[in-house]
Amino acid sequence: MRAKLWVIKIGGNIIDDAEGLGRFLERFANLRGYKILVHGGGKIATRMAADLGIEAKLVEGRRITDEAMLRIVTMVYAGLTNKQIVAELQEKGCNAIGLSGADGNAIRTVKRPVKTVDYGFVGDILPGSVDTDTVATFVNAGFTPVFSAITHDGHGQLLNTNADTIAAALAVALSAQYATSLVYCFEKRGVLRDITDENAIIPEIRAGEFEQLKTSGIIADGMVPKLYNAFEAISKGVDEVCIGHAEDLHLLREQHFGTRLVR
Repeated sequence: MRAKLWVIKIGGNIIDDAEGLGRFLERFANLRGYKILVHGGGKIATRMAADLGIEAKLVEGRRITDEAMLRIVTMVYAGLTNKQIVAELQEKGCNAIGLSGADGNAIRTVKRPVKTVDYGFVGDILPGSVDTDTVATFVNAGFTPVFSAITHDGHGQLLNTNADTIAAALAVALSAQYATSLVYCFEKRGVLRDITDENAIIPEIRAGEFEQLKTSGIIADGMVPKLYNAFEAISKGVDEVCIGHAEDLHLLREQHFGTRLVR
């Protein structure tokens, strides 16, 4: 029987709220069993870039990572933010270890090819990107890996990589060894049947129902790719994907957390 593993991703809105982050990390530390935390960087990198006179460039909401911005996001994501999270988890009795994809060759990516937009030093995850032996070694030794959104290409180049994608790749890769649940924590309490009603949470969605909800327009905009990627992870071996609010993390064990996506 495979041991349970939680792969939990937190959004930038949580990182930007010091008190909210503290409450989330308390709940995360109290979650029993094997677990991995994945985070991005919130608005800190943008503010630091502005302080240094470096303009943050976005195309359709996606960050362009030129050489100057890569230095900023590496310092913030893999440095300041990662180590602050690790320090707070240690305070709460959770033996965390902060990692980038370069550490232990844990996550190797490829630089995104230029098509209509040159995203710069952005890494794309391909099948086989995750070194499962490295990650499992930390997990089985009793550490809680905390991954920043920085990876590498194996040729000495660091790359900025989407944290949602990293979390999904980790969950899929480790699903052969563990009964893996992928959890996305964001600012809503789940997938909503009515976006104007915070309490209109859809408790469970199966793959066939996703298509119906999308066709009817109940699921739209940015939630479509999020759920598409979630069901893609499930099709590749992840047991379930849960989407909900960071404040509700303690409800995971009782399966009352947000929206649960299953086969």
